[in-house]
Amino acid sequence: MMSGRLRVVLVVAVASFLFLPLAASAQSAFSGVVRDTSGGVLPGVTVEASSPVLIEKTRSVVTDGEGRYTIVDLRPGTYRMAFLLTGFATVVRDGIELPGNTTVPINVDLKVGSIEESVTVSGESPLVDVQNAQRTHVLERSVLDALPTTRNMQTVGAPIPGVKLSRPDVGGSQGMEQAYMRTHGADDRHTSMQVDGMIVNSSMGDGNIQAYNDDALAQQVVFQTSALPAEVAAGGVRVNMIPKDGGNTFKGGGFFGGTAHGWQSDNN
Repeated sequence: MMSGRLRVVLVVAVASFLFLPLAASAQSAFSGVVRDTSGGVLPGVTVEASSPVLIEKTRSVVTDGEGRYTIVDLRPGTYRMAFLLTGFATVVRDGIELPGNTTVPINVDLKVGSIEESVTVSGESPLVDVQNAQRTHVLERSVLDALPTTRNMQTVGAPIPGVKLSRPDVGGSQGMEQAYMRTHGADDRHTSMQVDGMIVNSSMGDGNIQAYNDDALAQQVVFQTSALPAEVAAGGVRVNMIPKDGGNTFKGGGFFGGTAHGWQSDNN
């Protein structure tokens, strides 16, 4: 017969599998307003976001009574947006880049037309996130691979404006020593380390003992240094590592590092 303690452990384990995925999120979104060519808002418009990074491939919502829509919890990647309403020409936006921890505004105007008529617009996504006031910097995978620093989530923050490391990391010399991040007078105890939106700070040392997260797992790393959202209980650097997940494509990779005596020097 199952003991009371084992029963409690089993219940906690099952609850973790159910609710932890809800706590972790990519925290990116599309938001905007759909209008007609006269400027009037259009309720009931179907808005679809499609991307290979989504398991379900396409996620859709319907605009509300004020013509507004928001598609939340999206993985970073390249998206195709489609706006459909009976009696209006379909509008398609291709090649929209969605970074992590960002709300990208996409506003469109629909013109009266047949269902078969479609207007496709290709171009870059807006450079300014007008939905959030945070100061956000995103390091893509290509940048992480090129940085001459230790490959952990702390030292890759060296090029972020306003971030200062607790010790210099020259050419990755701090591989086995944590170089903590500081910004705007807040020390390392106020740094919030997250993986896909879930905090991973240790409870030791007031939270300044941070985990060594393998940067090879990251698709991109998002750094926020000011105007942090209410769910962040600290005022320092917020680091959110977005893992390589989503979609159905399996990939692999590796990293090799080394040095030579001739590449080093001293003051003698």
